[in-house]
Amino acid sequence: MKKGSRMIALVLSLVLIFAAACSGGNSGSSANNNGTADNGGNSAKTDRGKERKSLKNVSASDPDVKAGSKVTVFNPKMPTLDPTQWQGQILVGQGTLLEGLYGYNQDHEIVPKIATGYTVSEDKKTWTFTLRKDAKWSNGDPVTAHDFYYSYMYQLDPANTTAQLWLSVLNYVKNSYAYHAGSVGKEEVGLKVIDDYTLEITTTLPHALLGSLVLAGSMPMNQKNVQAHPGKWFEPENFVGNGPFMVKSFVPNGELVLVRNPNYVGAEGQLNHGNVETIHVLPATTVPVEDYMSGHADVVLVQTPSDLQYVKTTELKSQLYSAPNYSIRYMAWSNPATESPYDKKEVRQAIAKAIQRAPIVDSVLNGMGGATNIFASPGWPTEKLEKGIDEDLEGAKQLLKEAGYEGGKGLPTLTLYIGVKQVDAQGEQIALALGQILQQNLGIKTEIVQLNEAQFNAYQYNGPQANAKPGFVLSSGATNWSEPGTLDMGATQQLYSIGTLDAPLEATKNFVDWSKEVYYKPAIEKYGNPEDPKAGVEWSDWAALERAAQEDIAFLEKWISEQPAEWQPYLKQEGVPTTAEQWQQIVDVWKNAKTNDEKHAAFVTAWTFVAPNAPGGKLNQNALDVQVYYNRTTSESEKLRDQRMWQAQFVNSLTVDEAAPIAAKLVNSLMEDAYAIPLFYQMQYFLVKPGITGVQSNPWAWGNFYNLHFLNVD
Repeated sequence: MKKGSRMIALVLSLVLIFAAACSGGNSGSSANNNGTADNGGNSAKTDRGKERKSLKNVSASDPDVKAGSKVTVFNPKMPTLDPTQWQGQILVGQGTLLEGLYGYNQDHEIVPKIATGYTVSEDKKTWTFTLRKDAKWSNGDPVTAHDFYYSYMYQLDPANTTAQLWLSVLNYVKNSYAYHAGSVGKEEVGLKVIDDYTLEITTTLPHALLGSLVLAGSMPMNQKNVQAHPGKWFEPENFVGNGPFMVKSFVPNGELVLVRNPNYVGAEGQLNHGNVETIHVLPATTVPVEDYMSGHADVVLVQTPSDLQYVKTTELKSQLYSAPNYSIRYMAWSNPATESPYDKKEVRQAIAKAIQRAPIVDSVLNGMGGATNIFASPGWPTEKLEKGIDEDLEGAKQLLKEAGYEGGKGLPTLTLYIGVKQVDAQGEQIALALGQILQQNLGIKTEIVQLNEAQFNAYQYNGPQANAKPGFVLSSGATNWSEPGTLDMGATQQLYSIGTLDAPLEATKNFVDWSKEVYYKPAIEKYGNPEDPKAGVEWSDWAALERAAQEDIAFLEKWISEQPAEWQPYLKQEGVPTTAEQWQQIVDVWKNAKTNDEKHAAFVTAWTFVAPNAPGGKLNQNALDVQVYYNRTTSESEKLRDQRMWQAQFVNSLTVDEAAPIAAKLVNSLMEDAYAIPLFYQMQYFLVKPGITGVQSNPWAWGNFYNLHFLNVD
């Protein structure tokens, strides 16, 4: 999954790397008369068959609870019900126990819940939400704008070191990370209560907020209850929620029992919940179908192709349902730091043309997905805008011949990277099938390299790796939540790091070298040793850093001024300190330091602001030296420069309609170069006992079930 990071003033390459991780949402329009956000949501609309047609419309004004009704569902283990933590409780936190300003309806569309609508300022940064006045907490208190403000500031409090800020609207709020780090006061945070039922949220960049407002970290908190039970307010005996259900009992990583909230008032004109009285959530099992057949659960996910085939051949077939899982399995270029014939676009295109996907889908997935050559599942907003490389075996052979490698002669072994079975259950089977196809069709030999979980994640998400060979990583492109930034379905993941795709080989090598050590040795020789406690105590120790900083800043300012006008909002973010101002702030900290330790600490900050490494041996892509180097080298590749700007544009769009053409243009560019080769989209299958409707399989990255409040029994 993508995690967000703090938005700071960066040059083009880094704005594009980090803006994508920090952006998303769904709309810049206000709610319409029927209570549904007119947001052009990016959910693929599919016919859910009898499950949707038999969903009973139980409104807040007519609860019609069926006395004694109970539904048992398997879901991932949940160690806590604290909505500020990234854990399995997100599956019940958004809309079932806690209700936010906006939420998902039964079609995965984002609709108003506590909010009645919103307006956006002319600069597209300030969102003003109006709240309805009839919503209540389970203790009878009214739900107000103060509850949301309290929840957000509670998480941003510098003393709160555990809140997952990226998993909420706070990821995009102006000065949120700065306040959390203790560098600005709370009055500078882009949050303001206008009155009891009006909340104002200001973002750093124009950003579509609705998609993040449904997340668990964006839920309100009852201040009176939190303060009465500090650190324990989310435990069963203390939990006060504003959703359709409340907590009856909970065992961490065990059973969760939910019962109806008698004080719940839902949004008018919507389906807010079903008629079930009690919901039991049990920790997921390794044998869900067997447990379903034995009566241990009423709703289970079918997790393996073998289980799916078994279900389809028994009487259970009538209880089987399917729904989209917004994810794509694809081949991502490995970005090796060595040259090979696979650097030629035509060779990679031949590979894309030669892959016959249907046999892989049939033999490996056994129906749990569908073949595709684009980054879209059926109904996805960019589906008709994307153009992948078509299967064409004769064309593939001709491309390889023209490139000088007829029949695969002269081509080195192609490496296919997969994960261990615990994290990549289908990887080996897919790789074996791909290897056989490429050998038979093009004469290309392959090898399969299995990576442990940490390595597999690094190869997918962390940029070029030191030992990578020419080949492809069998990656998964999943969508975290509904926002314009998810329209690429993971295709643009490699643009988060320098040294990838069309970047010069030198840039790839530098990325690897800069990432190896805690502090880059040539930088130590140039700027001094940040691990020496005496370094930076005297101002003379800063001479090389000061000179480099001024030279880098001058280059970057000139470079930014030469870029097209439409790029300027991303390069010079209003309200964010310039690079020169940030440098001066570091220098001022040194000047105001009272002790040698404080002076040394300021020196280390300055060192990491200029030099390639941050403590811990990780490349600091914000570093001035890195920005200067990359803007110089990237300028040699106009395509790569444009791809990064397109990425910044579509992830910062306020509507899906605005973002979709840009996202499709970028994805098409990556597919045309065969840096990203889609294989298949995935589907979720689940079993539901007769008489139960309203089951919502979660289409987003964490899968399983959510929106449990829609459960309904006949």
